[in-house]
Amino acid sequence: MITKKFFGTTSDGRNVDSYELKNSSGTVATIITYGARLTSWIFNGVNVVLGYDNIEGYEKDAAYKGAIVGRCANRIGGAQFELNGKTYAIDKNDGGKNHLHGGFNGFERKIWTAEITADGLKMSVESPDGEGGYPGNFKATVIYNLTDDNALEISYAATSDADTLCNLTNHTYFNLDGGGNILRQKIQIFADSYTWANAESVPDGRILPVDNTPMDLRNLQEIGAHIDDDFDELNFGRGYDHNFCVGKLGEMKKAAHAEAAESKISLDVFTTQCGLQFYAGNWLDNKRSGFALESQFYPNAINLPNFDKPILKAGETQTSKTIFKLTI
Repeated sequence: MITKKFFGTTSDGRNVDSYELKNSSGTVATIITYGARLTSWIFNGVNVVLGYDNIEGYEKDAAYKGAIVGRCANRIGGAQFELNGKTYAIDKNDGGKNHLHGGFNGFERKIWTAEITADGLKMSVESPDGEGGYPGNFKATVIYNLTDDNALEISYAATSDADTLCNLTNHTYFNLDGGGNILRQKIQIFADSYTWANAESVPDGRILPVDNTPMDLRNLQEIGAHIDDDFDELNFGRGYDHNFCVGKLGEMKKAAHAEAAESKISLDVFTTQCGLQFYAGNWLDNKRSGFALESQFYPNAINLPNFDKPILKAGETQTSKTIFKLTI
């Protein structure tokens, strides 16, 4: 069951609605049209995601809480890329040097159109040619579906009238205990390798094995077990904020598992994407109060020859799917 409510009005006068998705077991996920954001997810009496109570909180938010981000999630080094022999300069919205999550007017700031359908809550957004520096008139569609077995399915689709980049993801922060820091909550990522990144979190093309490093999260362990180890990647990111290589692009696979410290809630993540960014909230105002698991193409992939490219060809449709499933 999906119900619609008025959520608030932005500072520039745009109305924002919320949609409550409720399943047969009483689990409730709430999505707002501002950024197509997941604002709360109540399971077994616990809100397992970070969010705000009002639109003012989301307008001030710099952490992309709950949002769909795009056109291109994560970082593009030097805020430029080459496509079809042409170099495109895109927004330098990350330290004045690199590009992050679609630029200054990314999808997290847009009002999405929402429609209740038989498949779930269908949300759509458009980006005109040249916005953020990207070519092509671009349209993205995301369908949120809450199943009766407490899985939140997110299905992505995008089209453009010119070749462009597309790498859509959801930037929800999870806290499976509903509060406190997440260091005692447990994480498992099914990845034998990760993409090395510099102090600006930009990969250089190296794919390194996790063996015998703090990046080895293949066995279930507390998030805090090695987060502050003296290891270059952790020093650069003030903890985990890295892309893990979770499998072949286009194939649905289990990418991660997480467990609460107190509430006994578990989270499983499945995705058709090749990468999963594990971010432990090291830069949040309330440090490490939530963790993100962002399914994606590898960061900076367009500039690195050995990475799958997030290229959307004119007239074609790029699709992907990610599933977050809660259990006790």
